Amino acid sequence: MTDVAQTFLGESRQYLRGAYLTAIERSVAPLTDAQVWWRPNEASNSIGNLILHLSGNVRQWIVGGVGRQPNERNRQREFDERQPIPKEQLLARLRKVLDEADAVLASLTEADLIEPREIQGHDTTVLKAIYHVVEHFSTHTGQILWIVKSQR
Repeated sequence: MTDVAQTFLGESRQYLRGAYLTAIERSVAPLTDAQVWWRPNEASNSIGNLILHLSGNVRQWIVGGVGRQPNERNRQREFDERQPIPKEQLLARLRKVLDEADAVLASLTEADLIEPREIQGHDTTVLKAIYHVVEHFSTHTGQILWIVKSQR
């Protein structure tokens, strides 16, 4: 594998399981379950909804799409959930899907990166799918951190 491909996969894995997951875990740790499900208004998402959404996105795009493993997702339910799932259960779900995604990413070859995929109705490649997930995860991590800070 070239240095570029190896670096891309390594950095993607580090961002997802290292930087972003660590930031979410640290920021959510001092919160109560009620704070995790707090929202400033009905048009906004709670931290809980965002964690459910990140879990669904990673499972659909990396585990299912890139890894070609079975995946069923109800994306809207991630945002509609109002029953407070305990934060430890949410974080365990996120860790589990990131572990599964990491295994998929670790198994890829350089040639895999240019393979076509159809994910969530989008024609893409494995490389673009990974890039999408890392970028998407970053955006929602920032939202989670903002929500945490707004409650202090």
